[in-house]
Amino acid sequence: MSARFFAQTALRATARPSPKVAAFNPRFLATAVSRQPITQTTTLKNGLTVATESNPSAQTATVGVWIDAGSRAETDRTNGTAHFLEHMAFKGTGKRSQHSLELEVENLGAHLNAYTSREQTVYYAKSFRKDVDKAVDIISDILQNSKLEPAAIERERDVILREQEEVDKLNEEVVFDHLHAIAFQGQPLGRTILGPKNNILSIKRDDLANYIKTNYSADRMVLVGAGGVEHNELVQLAEKHFSSLPVSANPIKLGQTSGEKTKFVGSEVRIRDDTSPTINLAIAVEGVSWSSPDYFPMLVLQSIMGNWDRSLGSSPLLSSRLSHIISSNNLANSFMHFSTSYSDTGLWGVYIVSENLMNLDDLTHFTLREWQRMSSAPTQGEVERAKAQLKASLLLGLDGTTAVAEDIGRQLVTAGKRYTPQQIEAAIDAVDTKTIQRVAQKYLWDAEIAVAATGQTEGLLDYNRIRADMSSMIY
Repeated sequence: MSARFFAQTALRATARPSPKVAAFNPRFLATAVSRQPITQTTTLKNGLTVATESNPSAQTATVGVWIDAGSRAETDRTNGTAHFLEHMAFKGTGKRSQHSLELEVENLGAHLNAYTSREQTVYYAKSFRKDVDKAVDIISDILQNSKLEPAAIERERDVILREQEEVDKLNEEVVFDHLHAIAFQGQPLGRTILGPKNNILSIKRDDLANYIKTNYSADRMVLVGAGGVEHNELVQLAEKHFSSLPVSANPIKLGQTSGEKTKFVGSEVRIRDDTSPTINLAIAVEGVSWSSPDYFPMLVLQSIMGNWDRSLGSSPLLSSRLSHIISSNNLANSFMHFSTSYSDTGLWGVYIVSENLMNLDDLTHFTLREWQRMSSAPTQGEVERAKAQLKASLLLGLDGTTAVAEDIGRQLVTAGKRYTPQQIEAAIDAVDTKTIQRVAQKYLWDAEIAVAATGQTEGLLDYNRIRADMSSMIY
C-alpha cells in the first residue's frame, strides 16, 4: 500500500459521511460511548510514552510505535528518506535476516505493517493476545537494529520507483501532492512523501542512519497497545526493549511544535492533459491544526458541505445542498470535501472530478457560493445532520484493535493526549449555527485559496475569477 495514499486518505476520511448514517440513532451512540474502555498512559524515564486501551475479552491485539517524524523532518536533498527507511525496516536486523523476520511473523499468524505520512512514521503489528511480547520484540528490533545493508538499499530503489509510478497514476493523489506543493511553497509540508526520483536514486546509507539518529528518540515516540494487552504488561515490555532509546538534545512535549509556523500561499497550478476525459480539481483554504479549538467545528463544516458521487446512485436530497445543485445540473461526476490537519496548520477544501468541461465556471461558482453561505445563513437542520453523521463516522471508525491503536497513537503524537469518545461527542454537540457562521467567516470568507488541477483544465477560468467567488453571494 502506498504510504502517501494511506496517509492522505486516512486524514481526509475522518468525517466522510456514510450512506447508512441517515438511520443512525443518537441513543445508541451514547450507550456505545459509555462502554468505551479507558486509555491508560505511562511515561518512562527516557521520555517514551506507553498508552493502552485494554479489552479483556479480545483475543487479538495491535501494538505499534507512533513516531513524531515524517517527511516534514527532511530537507530538500533528503526528501524521501523517511519513506525509504520504512521500506528498509523489513530488510533484516542484527539478529534477524529478512527471511527469518518474515518467517517469524508468518509463524505467529501476525500482520506487520508500516506507513509514512508528512508528520508521522508508524510501525505496528497485529497478533494473538499470547504473542504480544514477541510482536513488541520484533517492532523494537526493526526500529533500533535495522542493518541498512548497501545491497538491500540498492534493490529497494527500484521497488520505491515502481511504487511512485503506481501512485502517479492515481489522479487524486497527484492533485493533492500538487495542492500541498503550492499551498506550502518552499516549506517542508509542501514536499511529497516519496520524494523526487533523483532523491530516491541518490539516498545513501548515511542519510538513513542520520534520520534515525535525529528523529527516532524516545521523547518523540508512543508505544501503543489496543485489545488483548494489559497496560502494566506493555510498560514492562517497553522498559525491556526500548529503555536504551536516546533522548532528543532539546526534548519537545508531544503535541507541541518547534520552528517557524508554516505559511499558506494563495496560488495555483494547472497540469493540462487533453487525453484525460475529466478535470481533477482541488480548491483549498488554510485549515486548522490538530490542536486548534476550531478543529471540530471545521470537521462539522466539512460534513455540512458533504460528499457526492453519481456512480453510487444515492439520492442527492439525502446529502448536502451542494450535492443537489451539482447533481441536478450535471456539473460534476463527484466531489469530496476534506479537512486535513497538521501540527501547525491545515488544508480545508474540496476535491472535484468532472467531465462537464463546458460548465466549470458554474461548478466552481456554485461550490464557493455554498461555502460563503455558511458565513451568513447556515441552517439548523443541516448543522444537526452533519453533527450526527460526524459522530457516527468517528465512532464507527473505531472498529477493531488496529483502528483504536491508530486513534490513540495519532492523538497522543499530535495533541499530547487522547480525547475520549465522550469528549469528542461533547465537542461536536457544542457546535451550533453560530459556531459554523463564525468559523466560516474566519476561514472561508474572502480567504486566499490554493487551486490544483490536472486533466482537461482549459475550461477552468482565471485564478482571480475563482478567487472573487470567495466573497460573492451572487447567483
